[in-house]
Amino acid sequence: VQLQASGGGLVQPGGSLRLSCAASGRIFSINAMGWYRQAPEKQRELVAVITGGGNTNYADSVKGRFTVSRDNAKNTVYLQMNSLKPEDTAVYYCNGVFGNALGYAYNYWGQGTQVTVSS
Repeated sequence: VQLQASGGGLVQPGGSLRLSCAASGRIFSINAMGWYRQAPEKQRELVAVITGGGNTNYADSVKGRFTVSRDNAKNTVYLQMNSLKPEDTAVYYCNGVFGNALGYAYNYWGQGTQVTVSS
């Protein structure tokens, strides 16, 4: 399975960006897909995740500003980021947990995409 992320860039505080991550390859089932981020000199942290059943979970710091969604037909997960703040600046990584026919789950990472919030 490969994850291809896109949509990062430079935006002013208060602005919006939309990240996309498309999964391709042999996909039997999607347990969850989501986004993590890593700022300079900080640990990677969960931003938002959506499960196969459609349940979502967000970091407290992004609740009310970010929305994670998924297009099942396209095996694509999105992260709509509104009211962006300088502290949202980080490399954002797409993550997916995929199941196979035997019931095993495997964790995959996409390449990072840089999000910079600055005036």
